Amino acid sequence: MELKKGDKVAVLDDVLEGYVIKTEAGTVYIETTDGFEMEFSAAELVKIETPIEALSDDVDFEKVLAEKKLPPKPKSQRIKPKERNLPPMEVDLHIEKLTTSSRGMNNYDMLNLQLETAKRQIEFAMRKRIQKIVFIHGVGEGVLKAELDYLLGRYDNLKFYDADYQKYGLGATEVYFFQNV
Repeated sequence: MELKKGDKVAVLDDVLEGYVIKTEAGTVYIETTDGFEMEFSAAELVKIETPIEALSDDVDFEKVLAEKKLPPKPKSQRIKPKERNLPPMEVDLHIEKLTTSSRGMNNYDMLNLQLETAKRQIEFAMRKRIQKIVFIHGVGEGVLKAELDYLLGRYDNLKFYDADYQKYGLGATEVYFFQNV
């Protein structure tokens, strides 16, 4: 590319910019933005601005400007006061609710099915940004409740506690998810 008087240029190996004053036999004289006159070989300079007149006529400036505009920011969804206290998602972990028949399953298999169901529901609630889940585990000997507590304790972004006694008795655990908004 040939440089001519008035072109804005930058020096390749230095932090200098300026305008071409004149060119003579491969030597280019520039005036830096600080007002100093310097000489460089044409290979040491690069043109950094193209005047608008030099751009081709087929450039649609309106289209370019439209592409540069940022899309409008999506509005955050406000949760209405009545929706804040929606009943939590309930997951019944009783084995008869999870499978048509538990015949042939030992206690270990049943417990694993219940815990896998709980884990799947926790992951689902996190993806769908559901704020509360109640796991109904029943009273029994407390094995499922203890395993469920252990599982829930491995997550950082939630807290869990006994669910509403009047509604569920002693056989349910409520999980509250902290939402990163």
